[in-house]
Amino acid sequence: MKKLQFLILLFVVNIGLGQYSISGNLTPAKDFKWLIAYELTPTGQNYIADTEVSEGYFNLKLPVTAQPGVYRLVYAIPQDKFYIDVIYTKNEDIEFNFNLEQGLNFIKSEENLLYTKYLEEIGNAQDELLNFYSAGKTSQSEFEEITENLKEIQERYELIAPESIAHQLIIANRTYVPDTRESLETFLQNKKSAYFEHLDVSNRILQSSGFLRDKITNYVFSALSPKISTPLEMETAIKENIGVVHQKISGTSKIYQLALFQGLWNLAHVNTLYTVADFIYASYLKGLALDNDKQTLIDEIEGISRLRLGNKSPEITWEKNGNTYSLSDLNAAENYVLIFWSSTCSHCLKEVPLLHKELKNYPNVTVLAIGLEDDEINWKKEAANLPNFEHVLALEKWESDYAKLFAIDKTPTYFILDSEKRFISKPESDKELIEFLRSQ
Repeated sequence: MKKLQFLILLFVVNIGLGQYSISGNLTPAKDFKWLIAYELTPTGQNYIADTEVSEGYFNLKLPVTAQPGVYRLVYAIPQDKFYIDVIYTKNEDIEFNFNLEQGLNFIKSEENLLYTKYLEEIGNAQDELLNFYSAGKTSQSEFEEITENLKEIQERYELIAPESIAHQLIIANRTYVPDTRESLETFLQNKKSAYFEHLDVSNRILQSSGFLRDKITNYVFSALSPKISTPLEMETAIKENIGVVHQKISGTSKIYQLALFQGLWNLAHVNTLYTVADFIYASYLKGLALDNDKQTLIDEIEGISRLRLGNKSPEITWEKNGNTYSLSDLNAAENYVLIFWSSTCSHCLKEVPLLHKELKNYPNVTVLAIGLEDDEINWKKEAANLPNFEHVLALEKWESDYAKLFAIDKTPTYFILDSEKRFISKPESDKELIEFLRSQ
């Protein structure tokens, strides 16, 4: 009887918690097939639910166990590019329309309507102040009108819904507003000095929402003096900003710091700021990865860095007719092509022979075909059909030294080197490889 009463009580409690939904229309309808909801966390995201999109409409039921926070709705791949973030309070349904060209428009959700309205108003007011400076205006009355409007908007929204998630984001978004008119250089310096004044870096909501990450990223790469005129000056300034960030977040968890510095490293690397990326890795990221037992992350980053365009290829050696040869000793070609393949890969057995035939038209290209194999029996048979390639056997396949050295995660994988054995291209297919060689 007691067990039955407990189950009834649990059922009543779950009903009391309520189940809420996120629904809306996505346009153009043909471009949307599914939607996946993730709860954002300080170090990543947790899967919550998913739903089909039918003729542009979706209705995503969140489980009663879903907690308040910021949720990411992914609608395409790659997931870090095609998404919509919403605030979920666990006490209201959310409804919005989303257009790929026009953006996001909330229909229902007091929390999200409040925050998006704030962002619109404060954004317009901040633009007015920046336009005042960029236009070189000097009117004291106009300056006071703009700054008073900025202060009024911020203070007004800070008084609304003080217990809400939106309120925490609004407080954290408070920015420097000068009391008196000052030069652009002074304004930017004061704005930078006050940047972290209202950012509580230990706040889990800020960490989980992505808000803090975005604010820190903006500080690192954008809080730079307008007097900077050379790449070296820019890199030096960015490194100084990174040092400030490290100091500010030193009290947060090591795993959060790892996620944050990994994001900064990714951004620096994508934008070819390799000196900055190497600084982040050597000064902070590698140590944090070791502290958090993330050896795979270390291997991944060192592999990516090792294979950057412009870097010399790692050494490759092979045996042929009783002699040992090496990539570094070759000097007769204008370009070198590295093909990582396998005699047990059906896609390789279709693509690589066609490439072998096509590359006969490029006498100034030398090809090294590195076979990632479990044994040499089938490899010898298939390699014999590709006589114009230099063949290298890498036993243990994915665990072989060459697979690890060149960060190979699929076959075939291609690299093109110049005459000095420097990486100049990483084509995704045999067609891209040939197109690159034709363009040389």
